[in-house]
Amino acid sequence: MRQKPPKPPNPVRHRPLPLPLPHKTRLPNAPAPKQHIRLAARAALSSRSSFSDQVYKNPEVLIGIARDIAALPPESDVSIVLDRWARFLRKGSLSMTIRELGHMGLPERALQTLCWAQRQTVVPLFPDDRILASTIEVLACFDQLKMEDALDQCVPSASRAVLEAMVIGFIRAGKVDLARKLLEFAKINKRTLNPSVHVKLMLEAIRSPEGYGLAAALLDELGERPELHLRQQDCTAVMKVCVKLRRYAAVESLFSWFRESGGSPTVVMYTTVIHSRHRDGRHREALALAWEMEQNAGCLLDLPAYRVLVKLCVALRDPERGLRYLARMKEAGFVPTGDMYGDLIGAYAAEGRMVRCRKLIREAELAGVMLERRLLYRLSDMGVEHSQL
Repeated sequence: MRQKPPKPPNPVRHRPLPLPLPHKTRLPNAPAPKQHIRLAARAALSSRSSFSDQVYKNPEVLIGIARDIAALPPESDVSIVLDRWARFLRKGSLSMTIRELGHMGLPERALQTLCWAQRQTVVPLFPDDRILASTIEVLACFDQLKMEDALDQCVPSASRAVLEAMVIGFIRAGKVDLARKLLEFAKINKRTLNPSVHVKLMLEAIRSPEGYGLAAALLDELGERPELHLRQQDCTAVMKVCVKLRRYAAVESLFSWFRESGGSPTVVMYTTVIHSRHRDGRHREALALAWEMEQNAGCLLDLPAYRVLVKLCVALRDPERGLRYLARMKEAGFVPTGDMYGDLIGAYAAEGRMVRCRKLIREAELAGVMLERRLLYRLSDMGVEHSQL
């Protein structure tokens, strides 16, 4: 039998590729970081938050309420304005409004606002120490807090915020004795107040020589604290008080403590310590600290810093260095003051360099800076001509 010839192979059939499906062609998304999820959730919640939640902490709204109250006629009550916002307010909201009324010089309106908050029952706004503290501070500042004779009775029951507000109000009113009396009652009742309150009272007392004793006593009280927590501004303020009291060792102790606690000195703190060392006669140490300040990239020299540096150079009998500081100061956009020109002119006159004195006098005249008449009379006796006499 004859065999059948084999069939030729079928041609290869190329099947078309399937169309891509969108859910299979996209690359898998990487999981979003938790931080992005939290930010997105927070944005969504803020957008869906009620109007009340967006209002009761908004400074623009709360200050606007104070302005509306200030615009009321004297015979009108604050409820005309506050009733419109009653359902949107929460505890502590009106604290900023009351402080703004104090800045406007309206203590009566601040007290009326507190009384209105006490009457609210639908949305309770009182008791609240923030509103009470703000009102007490405003009333004490305008000498309308009639409780000087009952300070010893209110100290044991009042909160720390209320006591601090009362002290700050007395300080702003210039009643240093009452503020000191309140601090003494707080100490007797073992109530510890914020150190910034002591610093504010020190700064107020040190304005006149009669208050130097009080400032020194407050400084000693701060030093007796087992734990001292001072902000950078308060630490610098205490240093300035120490310089006035000629307690230069205390300035160095505060400066070392601030650095050891991890703080970064600012140009104001550097200037205060340099001035302290200059007053104490340690000019070389002051100059070393000045170099350190200049190497600190975060310290841009300001006008008080340049004034202290020029005085330091004059004390070191190096007026040329002081003149270079003067040139840098002018390049930075500052205008030298009369005492800076006077110190440099006096230093050059002591060395007998009258040409440099005439040049600085001419420069001061062109800049419109007036020099001391005592210095000008002294220069006249030395044969230096000038036109300010």
